[in-house]
Amino acid sequence: MSTERGNFSSKIGFIAAAAGSAVGLGNIWRFPYETGSNGGAAFLVIYLGCAFLLCFPIMVSEIALGRRARLNPYGTFVTLAGRHWGFIGIMGIVAGFMILSFYNVVAGWAFGYFLHMLSGDFAVAKDFTGYTTDFLDNLFYSGAFMIATAYIISSGVQKGIERWSKILMPLLIIILIFLIIYSLTLPNAFKGIEFYLIPDFTKISGKTIYMALSQAFFSLSLGMGALITYGSYIRKDDNLISSAAIVTLSDTTIAFLAGLMIFPLVFYQGLEPSAGPGLVFVTLPGVFETMGPVMGSIIGGGFFLLLCFAALTSTISLLEVPVAFVVDQWKWNRKIIAWILAAIIFIIGLPSMFSTGAVEWCANFITYGGQTRDFMTFVTDVFSDLFLPLGGFLISVFTAYVWKINNLSQEISGGCPGFKGSIMEIFLTVMIMVICPLLIGSIFVITILQKFIGIHIF
Repeated sequence: MSTERGNFSSKIGFIAAAAGSAVGLGNIWRFPYETGSNGGAAFLVIYLGCAFLLCFPIMVSEIALGRRARLNPYGTFVTLAGRHWGFIGIMGIVAGFMILSFYNVVAGWAFGYFLHMLSGDFAVAKDFTGYTTDFLDNLFYSGAFMIATAYIISSGVQKGIERWSKILMPLLIIILIFLIIYSLTLPNAFKGIEFYLIPDFTKISGKTIYMALSQAFFSLSLGMGALITYGSYIRKDDNLISSAAIVTLSDTTIAFLAGLMIFPLVFYQGLEPSAGPGLVFVTLPGVFETMGPVMGSIIGGGFFLLLCFAALTSTISLLEVPVAFVVDQWKWNRKIIAWILAAIIFIIGLPSMFSTGAVEWCANFITYGGQTRDFMTFVTDVFSDLFLPLGGFLISVFTAYVWKINNLSQEISGGCPGFKGSIMEIFLTVMIMVICPLLIGSIFVITILQKFIGIHIF
């Protein structure tokens, strides 16, 4: 059996893939409603600060760990510090596995909406619950998305991940810019821009900072081994600092542009920017409908096609993590294991598909923190909101105190000769050894208190 891991052919290939991993539903779907619900421009400022000051050092650490070991997350921690540290990698692999199980369901919704918008069917948004409980439609849409993901991963690092990332990322940007230009021509568009770009710092609270850091962490795909895996495919002479900086900049730019597109549409209709998770799937289709059957279909279809492209670049990285683990540890053929794992994840995701009311057991799955949660919310709370900050905390502690900061500096210096003794080295040292563990660890503790125990800090 062929067990060749593969490598990215160039720095651009890695950046496109890593940026694609970061850019996803977190940017186009989650970021706008979090911004709208947490103070608009004030949230944006805090989010950008969290991304570049706190998340960037963790990203550099993950990429460096992967490149040093040239293995999957589990293999990386075992190789660098011994078998008893492998649990950090396993936790990340499990997190990515479970996140993909529900992420693929939401991606299927986006694909279904794209087809509905393109055909001029705007009524689908008026009964979102009915749409999400339609088992056969969702089975088809989510199944198609998982098939596309498995096909790309089964094709390998260069012919699959790198090739499709280079195609999807430019297309995503082109569609996004087109939609921004159109949205800025609408009446009241600049009221949306004012809400989005002129900060009212009196709106900043502990909750704003907490939500901004959580959003940045989720958006950048940190804490679950995706960037460790991608880092294992890059060359030893690549500059990790510039690569991580470009990926962080790309991700935050897409998120910023998504807000620049959505808030003019929201204010054009005089809608409430704090509409929450339903902003994309319930609120915006009504805006597209007011544009008329032709323009509404074009703009609405374009928007949800954009959402599909963003989702696909992330589902690729989420599936690659467990595939790389199996290929490295048991030498299975990549093509075979990609399809097997995709099928398993799809099946595990079925309860999330049923969570909106199709099956009572899934809709009222478990009670904690004083609330009854559906299966999808449970998976999101545990494997996204809890495991990702825990993973980031453990990675920063491992890098600083187990692998040692000197080894990180040595690995970075391989492609960045001027790194030793630079301001950047001092910055990364302070952040990874002190600031990141404290703040990211705090996010983990606050999440447990608020979501699982019912003690509300904010």
